[in-house]
Amino acid sequence: MSTEYTVGIDLGGTNIVAGVVKRNSRNQKYEIIAKAECKTAIPRPEADVCDSMADIVKKAIKKAKLTMDDIAYVGIGVPGAVNPETRIVETSPNLFFTNWEVSKMMEERLNKYVKIENDANAAALGEFLAGSARGCKNAVAITLGTGVGGGIIIDGKIYSGSNFAGAELGHMVIVKDGKECGCGRKGCWEAYASATALINQTKEAIRNEKADFSYMLDAVEGDLDNVTGKTAFDAMKDGDATGKEVVDNYIGYLACGIVNVINIFQPDILCVGGGVSRQGETLLAPVREIVAKERITKHNDKQTKIVSAILGNDAGIIGAACL
Repeated sequence: MSTEYTVGIDLGGTNIVAGVVKRNSRNQKYEIIAKAECKTAIPRPEADVCDSMADIVKKAIKKAKLTMDDIAYVGIGVPGAVNPETRIVETSPNLFFTNWEVSKMMEERLNKYVKIENDANAAALGEFLAGSARGCKNAVAITLGTGVGGGIIIDGKIYSGSNFAGAELGHMVIVKDGKECGCGRKGCWEAYASATALINQTKEAIRNEKADFSYMLDAVEGDLDNVTGKTAFDAMKDGDATGKEVVDNYIGYLACGIVNVINIFQPDILCVGGGVSRQGETLLAPVREIVAKERITKHNDKQTKIVSAILGNDAGIIGAACL
């Protein structure tokens, strides 16, 4: 058969989303035909989370007008150190689980074979199979969200390292003895280039403004809790100098890490996803300019293409469904 149905689950710290993916082996097309979701509601027991995942899998299959017999297998993208060989989540700080036998527990609930992978790796695979990196041999995907996530595809396969914790690109240091990162180190790329970091940089810039009127403070109605990853970009587009300064500094940090990634891995494509990536060319065009000047291969004919990820949150579902 050229058509196969699988289910991918994107297990996040806030939401769990399951999608039924229709795969056509003849033209290598991947399509999500139905989805269901629920809140993760952490902290709670492992068994309860598995019950919720099983429930939304069944709901998604019903929406797709299929039965469990139509499903070849189920894949799950899980945050943390995931061992795809033993199919055990060794540690997931965001979910507060260690040595979680999630595959076994889900197989008991669904009576289907269950594969698992790190969520960022699954998202990278999704972009590789059906998104911006489709048709490439080597690709890197980064996600600019609460942290800086990373997924690496080498020769068409996920690279996760000997301890299944590879591709933690957000935790390379770009500023020695710099800002403290959630991982405990100082100066990590994540502490400067995540959406969280951009929000903190925007708040700091507003606090340091000496003018009688602050454009950005006015835009958030005087409440710094209303600052988002868009605040500085919106201010810059409206001609605000402080907003432009925040964006320029942020882009410098982002480009610094991207240059490092390109110099190390030399991928065909580097996809940028996550909330900040919605700024599109306003973000990526100046990043490309910096990378062009600083990459080690500046004199080579072939260069890494830096593009926006196009699948959004669906990347993790498609990647998990195609493990």
